[in-house]
This record gives sequence, structure tokens and C-alpha cells, in this order.
Amino acid sequence: MDMQHDFVAMPVPVHPDRPTPKFRPLLALKHFRALIKDKENTEHVFHIFEALPRKSFRDDARAFGESEQGRAVFVQERYLPDLLDDHERLRAMPKGSVAHAYCDFMEREGLSAAGLVAEAMKFNADRHDDMIEWYGARNRDTHDLLHVLTGYGRDPLGEQCVLAFTYGQDPSLGHLFIGYAGGLNVKHTTKTRAPILRAITEAKRLGKACPRISEESITDLLAQPLEDVRKRFNIGEPRLYREAHRILREEGHDPHGVMEKAA
Repeated sequence: MDMQHDFVAMPVPVHPDRPTPKFRPLLALKHFRALIKDKENTEHVFHIFEALPRKSFRDDARAFGESEQGRAVFVQERYLPDLLDDHERLRAMPKGSVAHAYCDFMEREGLSAAGLVAEAMKFNADRHDDMIEWYGARNRDTHDLLHVLTGYGRDPLGEQCVLAFTYGQDPSLGHLFIGYAGGLNVKHTTKTRAPILRAITEAKRLGKACPRISEESITDLLAQPLEDVRKRFNIGEPRLYREAHRILREEGHDPHGVMEKAA
């Protein structure tokens, strides 16, 4: 990584116009119920996270932004979607790399990093040029990359497991609330014996054992072999997630449709 970054001005830690977050669990529950009815409406996810703020988030953002690693990453990657959506550049990286796996995933699912930004903008178009803005954006923009690194799919349980994995790295109650509430909803509705909740707990444990991906140089990470990254970051096999899929299919459930049934 290029460490020549002293001449680049870092943003202020907290913009004076940034509002103080408020803890509103009932509002989070309201938006979760709406999300269950329309799981593609990701705007509800942003409302849930806003209603369940993490107290230490600002301190973590500032600590990373003021660190040597954070300053270097800021110079290299001020806006991740530009990198993540440049599939021509990513495809030029070695075969078997994280970059190729990421492009395969995004193209197969019809996703883009810019699309996730657009969803976030629907929720709140206000932007503040501070470390919290930049740090929070990195957490948002690496969400789909976590799917690739962990092996969790975009099925309902896979999404809940990625959120639990993220909680292990970024302990926001929003991640845990959506993950477990969604899992309980599926268990209650399908009456499945699949280890839904244990798979979510496994994901949380795997996330805690892994360094914070959002604080890594994503440019450097993308160029590395996928399996090497998984080993280096201690990302274990999602064993219970795969077992849950097997049992759901055995019981006649479509793992990709259980949330629709639950709704």
C-alpha cells in the first residue's frame, strides 16, 4: 500500500451539523415488520440501523481515521463504489482472486455498489463531510463483499448470517436485531428443525474472529486469492448455514423463499 499520504487532508472527525443519534427500539420493530412484508425494500434496513445506533461507532470511526492504516486507506480508497463497480479493472486481476469471485457474484445477482448507495440515499440524502460519513460508507459498501468472503448467499438466512457476521465486526444492535428477529420469524412460520438460530450465532462468532474487513485496503484484498484471504482472516466454513439449507430442502422448503412464506 502507498503510505505517502501526509499531504492529504483528512475530514473532520464529526461535522458540527451531524445530529446526535437516538435509541428508538419501537421504531426499529415497526420497520422490521415492514421489511418482513417487503424484503426487497432495503430502505427499512437503514431505518432500523438509525433507530439502533452503536454508541462506540463515532469513537471507532475517529480512531481508524486518525491511525496510520486509516490515513493510508483514505488516500487509496476515498469512495469504494468507484472501485467495486469497475469490473473491467477487477477482471484484470488474477483468476481465483477475490475480485473475480466478487464480479461473478454481483453480475449473477444483478447488483452494483452504486445501487446500494442509491438505496441509502432514498433513506437519507443528507451528507456530512466527516470521518463518520466515510467510515460508515465503508461498512455499507463492503456488505456484498462479505457475502463473497463468507460464502453466505442472498437467501433470507444468508442475509441474516451476513448481518450477524457483521455484528461480530461492528457490534451494532441493528445487525443482531435483524438477524435474530428474521431467524425467529422463519422458525415460527415454517416449524423447521433446521438450525436457523444456531447458524446465525455461528456467523456472529466467525465475524468476531475475523479482522474488520472495512478497515482493510479493499484494493489489496481484491487482488489476492480468495482462499488465501479466507485463511488469513480466519473466515471459517459456514457449516450450520449449509446444514440449515440441506434440512430446509429435505422438509420441502425453498431456502430462497422462506421469507416470502413467513410474510
